[in-house]
Amino acid sequence: MDLEQAGDSEARFAAYVEGLTSVIGHPARTGPLRDYCTGLVLPGERKSVEPMAARTEPGKAAAQHQSLLHFVGNSNWSDRAVLDKVFEMVRPSMEKHGPLKFYIVDDTSFPKQGEHSVGVQHQYCGQLGKQANCQVAVTLSIANHAASLPVDFRLYLPKGWVNDRARRKKAEVPKEIKFMTKPEIALEQLRAACEAGLPRGVVLMDAAYGNDSQLRAAITELGLLYAVGIRSDTLMWRSGSGPRRKGKPMNNTGRRDEPDLVSAREVALGLLKKAWRTIKWREGSAEWLSSRFARVRVRVGHNKLDPKKLQSEWLLIEWPEGAKEPTRYWLSTLPKKVSFQELVDAAKMRWRVERDYQDLKQEVGLDHYEGRRWRGFHHHATLCIAAYGFLIAEQATIPPSGPRSAALFEKPSLPESYRPRGSARAA
Repeated sequence: MDLEQAGDSEARFAAYVEGLTSVIGHPARTGPLRDYCTGLVLPGERKSVEPMAARTEPGKAAAQHQSLLHFVGNSNWSDRAVLDKVFEMVRPSMEKHGPLKFYIVDDTSFPKQGEHSVGVQHQYCGQLGKQANCQVAVTLSIANHAASLPVDFRLYLPKGWVNDRARRKKAEVPKEIKFMTKPEIALEQLRAACEAGLPRGVVLMDAAYGNDSQLRAAITELGLLYAVGIRSDTLMWRSGSGPRRKGKPMNNTGRRDEPDLVSAREVALGLLKKAWRTIKWREGSAEWLSSRFARVRVRVGHNKLDPKKLQSEWLLIEWPEGAKEPTRYWLSTLPKKVSFQELVDAAKMRWRVERDYQDLKQEVGLDHYEGRRWRGFHHHATLCIAAYGFLIAEQATIPPSGPRSAALFEKPSLPESYRPRGSARAA
């Protein structure tokens, strides 16, 4: 489907929603699907069900509220089918700016006040930058330099939830959902993307995922390349050296009796001055972003391969001018002949997912859902990604010199008597 052939923005939106209806199941869901997506893209501070009902059907807000609530919380339609259709329709717009070359793995958090929303517990909350009561979802996005789109979204269910039958039943967690770590969820998403025939990309991850040696090994087994963040204490052998002893393979968390093993930080501090280069990687809002980098070939141990069979890969290090020591480290299996510029560019491309999360929450209300159950949580996220996908496709229709933030639709007037509930979310 070429959305740009559908006329103005409202016609393109209608065509987009019509495409989604082909995988939504029962025809009776067509209206609620259209209205829910409309509510997500319309202006408005809150994108939870009640305010959206008032915006989309001001004269029948109560009935609309029940319709949207049932559609997102109870209807048994497939999140996977909708996400696949979204990518199918948005892909042509994204590829106008070049091939899709990257997979971005990350997670996003949703602060909560109580303890009853599915998956909520006291854990690290990236949105707040500290331990807090929240939900966490793992995502896989596909990207090029112009745009990125989530193609998979899965709630992380802590062990306390997995083993609590009463809470599982109340939140309607599917029986097949077992405990998986966030890296295990990410690997499952990558496998599914490869099996579905999505364009294969270089896998980008921060150190929370990249330091997992088993995940890196599994990515390589999938035939994918990676450029992933690691911690400064990750152990490795410099180029030209390697394990001397036979025995149990090592992992990244503990030093074995290997005299040549050093940390990434030790490698960085031992490099000569001529190893460092200032490289620009992206044009920012005011000027080009640049920093000082070095790269060196290393071999890194993990517990799935015989140490004697380890292949060399790139260690990329960032040490900004004026900093007391290096600030960031990456490992990459990009080819040995890759240019320094391309290596830095790949490592730095992970920033796109941060922009995705910001726009998904600020523009289409990803974090505004007030329900507590598994199905509603994922349905709302899927519809937010669908709305976001339309905005990506719509952006491709705007000439480079045109306005980038024009509203797509006029905001319907709200009845004078309507007062949305406050911004506090049910937990």
